[in-house]
Amino acid sequence: MVATTFFLGGARSGKSRLAQAAAEAYAGPLAYLATAEAFDDEMTDRIARHRADRDARWTTIECPLALPEAIGAGRQGAMLVDCLTLWLSNVMLGNHDVAARSADLLAAIDAARVPLFLVSNEVGLGIVPEHPLGRAFRDEAGRLNQAVAARVDRTVFVVAGMILPLQSFDPGS
Repeated sequence: MVATTFFLGGARSGKSRLAQAAAEAYAGPLAYLATAEAFDDEMTDRIARHRADRDARWTTIECPLALPEAIGAGRQGAMLVDCLTLWLSNVMLGNHDVAARSADLLAAIDAARVPLFLVSNEVGLGIVPEHPLGRAFRDEAGRLNQAVAARVDRTVFVVAGMILPLQSFDPGS
């Protein structure tokens, strides 16, 4: 397995910026695996700002659903996935099998051939969502984040642009 780093944090915590900086430390080509889709003007502007922040070394790969396949296609440079929670919402809203697609994603992470930087939102620290879909999303995101954190080399929690390294807990030690 190659180096994998998981950046987890709340909205506007700085996780995407820090993940991009970490990826840019690698020489060679860089791939930005974009999971967002622009369904409104605000998201179109947000995507444009993210693109403007990346230099010519970056290739953007749009993969709102085919994220595991895009990770599996990586053969050189480094890859930045931004973000897992948008991918998960695409999977859920498209009525895809969340467990199967999550298993595909985890297998792709395990088999990654290039350094991989993964970004995800921590959505479980706020209030309980009012609607069943919101609660289901929060629960699935929590499960996915736990599974990803358990298999990567390094997980960091980002708060106010600062990194807090996380480590697994071994109750036997």
